Amino acid sequence: QLSVIGFDINEERVEKMRQGIDPSNELEREAFEGCDIHFTTSLDELRQARFFVVAVPTPVDEHNVPDLRPVKRASETIGKVIKKGDYVVYESTVYPGCTEEDCLPIIERLSGLRMGEDFKLGYSPERINPGDKKHTLRTVVKVAAGCDAESLEEIARTYELVVDAGVHRASSIKVAEAAKIIENTQRDLNIALMNELSIIFDKMGINTYEVLEAAGTKWNFLRFTPGLVGGHCIGVDPYYLTYKASELGYSSRVITAGRHINDYMPLYVARKVVRHLISHVADVKAARVLVMGATFKENVSDIRNSKVADVVRELGEFFINVDVVDPHADSGELQHEYGFGLVEKAGTEYDAVIVTVCHEPYEGLDDEYFAALTKPHALIADLKGTYRGNINTRHYWSF
Repeated sequence: QLSVIGFDINEERVEKMRQGIDPSNELEREAFEGCDIHFTTSLDELRQARFFVVAVPTPVDEHNVPDLRPVKRASETIGKVIKKGDYVVYESTVYPGCTEEDCLPIIERLSGLRMGEDFKLGYSPERINPGDKKHTLRTVVKVAAGCDAESLEEIARTYELVVDAGVHRASSIKVAEAAKIIENTQRDLNIALMNELSIIFDKMGINTYEVLEAAGTKWNFLRFTPGLVGGHCIGVDPYYLTYKASELGYSSRVITAGRHINDYMPLYVARKVVRHLISHVADVKAARVLVMGATFKENVSDIRNSKVADVVRELGEFFINVDVVDPHADSGELQHEYGFGLVEKAGTEYDAVIVTVCHEPYEGLDDEYFAALTKPHALIADLKGTYRGNINTRHYWSF
């Protein structure tokens, strides 16, 4: 068992961890019991560490340009506390080259130390899937890379202490960075294809999920489904790759096309609902819509880059009254991040219901449930196709 220091600049977050409360709602209180871990915001206490793991967010700004401020500030912190013989391993998702070209110079400048001679640098991308209790740190192969052969082995052995699935030793830091970023880019592109197909099939009057079920009977058909692509990984990481490609003089076509389609889907959903309201409601400004689910995916509390917020925003552009419910999201966080909060309880007499995120409590809902919430002309927009074939007394639509 190793002694661990958990460092964060957010005192409120640190205090919750001290009390055995995971702010991300991923770990139960029992997970903290019996652990030799000290949570702190103190640089003096952080100096006691010898192996630093940097796992800060790497978002994009409003123009979809990589925002490296968190990872650069973390590098500044490391530069202030690192000592000779220490190791620094980055886990944040970045474009190939970022660790060595953007982060390393900051550490060296502030510490006065040199990589290789005084300390070792590495990269090991995180592969945590929020809300997933099966694919955890222990059960998923960890990719690791170091600045030389010695550091690679030391970093790999350190992770092998906690990763039962094993460690893949990458040939370089850039290779490990690239491996992580294409994992999410590949998934983004596959979902974009499904989303574009759903738009086409909708014009043809056929259900996308029925098409996918039929196509899925072939042994080598890849099982992806349409949907809103948000969160801090899939909807963000491809922009890091296209940014770096552009910096190197190459304009990506396939990746940016996928991003364009996936970023368009919230507007597509909102317009689909608005068209229904225009056809069935005399005064659209008096229409009421219920949105069920505000987090970026099912059964998590994470609202980062939630595309549900874009759906709500688009409906607001048409002056439509929108209520939002979610069993996991925090209303205050939503208000702070997106300008709207949650209602305590869904009302009745809605002109449309949009089920954006199929949280577990929503899985068993039926026609009777939605009929009680809505007017007879209402549309049930079931983005994940959860209730396909079960909505009979209301208009129904899904991707």
